Amino acid sequence: MNRNGDIVIIEDDKDDQFLFEEVFKELDYPNKRVYFNDGDAALDYLHLSTTVPFLVLSDINMPLLNGFELREKLKTDADINLKCIPYLFFSTALSQEMVIDAYSMSVQGFFVKPSSVLELTATIRIIIEYWKRCASPNNFD
Repeated sequence: MNRNGDIVIIEDDKDDQFLFEEVFKELDYPNKRVYFNDGDAALDYLHLSTTVPFLVLSDINMPLLNGFELREKLKTDADINLKCIPYLFFSTALSQEMVIDAYSMSVQGFFVKPSSVLELTATIRIIIEYWKRCASPNNFD
């Protein structure tokens, strides 16, 4: 995990992308945000050897490659696993089955998109602060 790395946001809804960006600007975290509309584009980006993001926030229902399919590909990719990138779902869809499936894929969090900007801001702040404080195998010299 690279605490100073990009925050990858995989979200096909432009309105949600706008809200995420507004929240991150308000919170003033220095991490660059990189947005992708689908899992395929994010997968290509994550395969770049120079890419070591801070974390991934992924929607589930997306075109081409959905969040579950992307997570499965990332989980079985040794090169990407060595980067120790936290992978979290952020979705409006919620069911017990989805949460069980997510955690069985070693997802580090499953969050429901809040209905207000205030709640979204609080949730993003908690997520970022948690991962900024968390130790990771590749944070040692």
